[in-house]
Amino acid sequence: MTHAFRDSILPSLAALSVLLLFAPTAGATRQAGDISGDICDATAALQLESAMAERKEELKVAFATCLNLTDPVLRAECEHEAKVQFEQACDLERQKFLARLRLCDLLGGGAYDPQIDQANYVSVIDNPYLPFPVGAEWTYETLTEEGELETIVVTVLPETREILGVTCVTVRDVVTIEGEPIEDTIDWYAQDVLGNVWYFGEISFNFEDGFVADIAGSWLSGVDGAKPGIVMLGDPSANVGRTYRQEWLLGEAEDAATVLDDDVSVTIGLGTFGHCVQTADFLPPEPDALEHKFYAPGIGFIFETKPGTPETLELVSYTGLPLPTPAPIARRRRR
Repeated sequence: MTHAFRDSILPSLAALSVLLLFAPTAGATRQAGDISGDICDATAALQLESAMAERKEELKVAFATCLNLTDPVLRAECEHEAKVQFEQACDLERQKFLARLRLCDLLGGGAYDPQIDQANYVSVIDNPYLPFPVGAEWTYETLTEEGELETIVVTVLPETREILGVTCVTVRDVVTIEGEPIEDTIDWYAQDVLGNVWYFGEISFNFEDGFVADIAGSWLSGVDGAKPGIVMLGDPSANVGRTYRQEWLLGEAEDAATVLDDDVSVTIGLGTFGHCVQTADFLPPEPDALEHKFYAPGIGFIFETKPGTPETLELVSYTGLPLPTPAPIARRRRR
């Protein structure tokens, strides 16, 4: 390396040092008081610090790449782009942090450590708002942004799996677009003696061009610190307004839900269903992931909307449930 070139990159190294030195930390972005007294808040702060450390490492690699451009103009453009991307990434991590703090407020703070005792679980899932009898099947439809038909088929399989000592029901969830496989997921659920339906994990096979591309989104209670959460309360009517975690694996599975109503009437192509439970399902790190879901007694999940968008997901058929299906009316596509 010539002395001239070495001297030319010193400003780049100095700029990188300044960026890393003044990168925001949990303490700099905290807006809801001291974290020392609450484990939920402290967990969110540590997640932020970990994420910021990752963003810093990415910035170092980006600047190292820029240093290998001998044209000073191109190098400056490269560094500017790296800086912009770094600042945007940091801002996103701050937003995730604040969203997690808001969830902590809704949950009442504290550690998330559900005590799982196999003696407190039953062998069937017969919660009226989320029944999973073996052999039951539900089919849902929606339209993608491109106007293609997306179909989701949910089937309760006869197999069971023991997780954390609890015998879990196996549910398969297959997503296709115009007949092409997109996702094939196996979920595991169990119901406790109070009627709460717990979600113990999933393995998700994601497809590209007809082949399995990855298993992103998969998690299992008891592995890498993952813990189960509740997907349907045993008595939602007594818990309107309550927020609860549906799954828990930091950075991977952080879904939560709030019971909004317990007596909603919902009309879809299959008919009108009364006394439905409505929940708001959300993922704190992803503000656009808000979904309003509706559950009909004796049937389960029947309809979903995404506030602020025209997107909907609608039950179009179901079989294998003990209650008779309502008289159908003229089908119509919802969007």
